[in-house]
Amino acid sequence: MGKISNQQVVQSLTSKFGDKITIPTEPFGFLTFETSADNISEVLRFLKEDKELKFNYLTDITGIHFPEQELSIGVIYHLHSLSNNVRIRIKVFLDGKAPKIPTATNLWEGANWMERETFDFFGIDFEGHPNLVRILNVDDMTVFPMRREHPLEDPNRVDKKDYFFGR
Repeated sequence: MGKISNQQVVQSLTSKFGDKITIPTEPFGFLTFETSADNISEVLRFLKEDKELKFNYLTDITGIHFPEQELSIGVIYHLHSLSNNVRIRIKVFLDGKAPKIPTATNLWEGANWMERETFDFFGIDFEGHPNLVRILNVDDMTVFPMRREHPLEDPNRVDKKDYFFGR
């Protein structure tokens, strides 16, 4: 059990940011809320530097893609307060045509590799990042493989025909 509850975290966030964050939810007890790209740096800094909350460990940064939504690209941050044993998830949704968000490398040096990986797979531009280049895919790749912008299978594959499976 943590030293502070999710409700105390929510109270601190709403008193500081008000309507700059959405109403938090708790799927599976994991406190989750959304904010905008304009506010994310301020929210992350507050969560890390607040003397009571102490979310000093950046667990993960990743992306999601929902092509049917207006703001189709999402950036997800997972933070952990080691001293309070509390975790939090922050979501930021961006325009899919040119997704841009400020970097978190000025708060956590470990964000460097996480942001590079997210850029590599989702095409999210982390503004201010010291070296935003591909990390896992080839440099001359023109697509972002985790976006749902390509068919899942090649319809011309002959080994996928029904008659091979007795149908």
